[in-house]
Amino acid sequence: MNLKSGLLALAVSTALLSPLAFADKAPIVGLITKTNTNPFFVKMREGAQQRADETGVELRTFSGRFDGDNESQVQAIENLIAAGAKGILIAPSDPVAVVPAIDRARAAGLLVIALDTPLSPADAADATFATDNYKAGVLIGQWAAQTLGDKAADARIAMLNLNSSMITVDVARNQGFMEGFGIDVNDPNRIGDEKDPRIAGQDVTSGAEEGGRRAMENLLQRDPSINVVYTINEPAAAGAYEALRAVGREKDVLIVSVDGGCPGVENVRDNVIGATSMQFPLQMASMGVDAVIEFAKTGQKPQASEGLDFVNTGVELITDQPQEGLDSKHSAEGLELCWG
Repeated sequence: MNLKSGLLALAVSTALLSPLAFADKAPIVGLITKTNTNPFFVKMREGAQQRADETGVELRTFSGRFDGDNESQVQAIENLIAAGAKGILIAPSDPVAVVPAIDRARAAGLLVIALDTPLSPADAADATFATDNYKAGVLIGQWAAQTLGDKAADARIAMLNLNSSMITVDVARNQGFMEGFGIDVNDPNRIGDEKDPRIAGQDVTSGAEEGGRRAMENLLQRDPSINVVYTINEPAAAGAYEALRAVGREKDVLIVSVDGGCPGVENVRDNVIGATSMQFPLQMASMGVDAVIEFAKTGQKPQASEGLDFVNTGVELITDQPQEGLDSKHSAEGLELCWG
């Protein structure tokens, strides 16, 4: 599902799922995010509340006290079971440890949808609504290769990943970039096993600006000729840019990233990042609310997007340097759609 068709579906369902559609007490929908401060999850909560207000359901929101706080998420699940909720939308802090609580919710008849991050195993949830992170990586890889043109054959690429755990999102974005750039992917479930000589090195950033700066410094010491930088997200990209600027390389290195947060899109506008792939947390949560409503009315559970094992909530390439054959949006359009 692309962004346009997803928004059309929401528009249609607005008419069908008005507050008047519920003859009995409005169903309770629970939203559990990793934190209540991360802009991504703030926008997710905004999307869920907006859709709940439009459709007349009762939204109850919870979050961890910090990223990784499984205990608070488990307590929120127990609270929603006790309240008789019809469904739970959850961005799991610990995709493994939360599964027993998820099992209890499903046994009690609740629909459980993982948002953004799949559970482990993924089928512990009834469905996953997420960005196609592999496609997000492919888009920025294709853009980088086409921007370089013939020089792509001799590129020196720095890969700035999340951490050493090889979580699904990290691997998908990394491997997608490889494919998009034209690098042979070895094991698509692993980072760092490619043999292409264009890869100058890989390092981890924790998805933070300071981590991106440090990783970029490390890789520049290893290979000062790096001219392409892939980053797991836009804060890491901002840190990489600072490291490049410190050695006078900020104008001759392409940086690409993924997320679509407003600071990242501003960095596209300001030529810090060449291109980024935008994801849509507001739509992710809105579609999740609709899925719970449908389940409450008919018992029908959401089906995965064609060719995928999750429901694709959309991804768009954002760049001010469009390339032929690649659909993209200008940063001005991106700033109207961004989050954070």
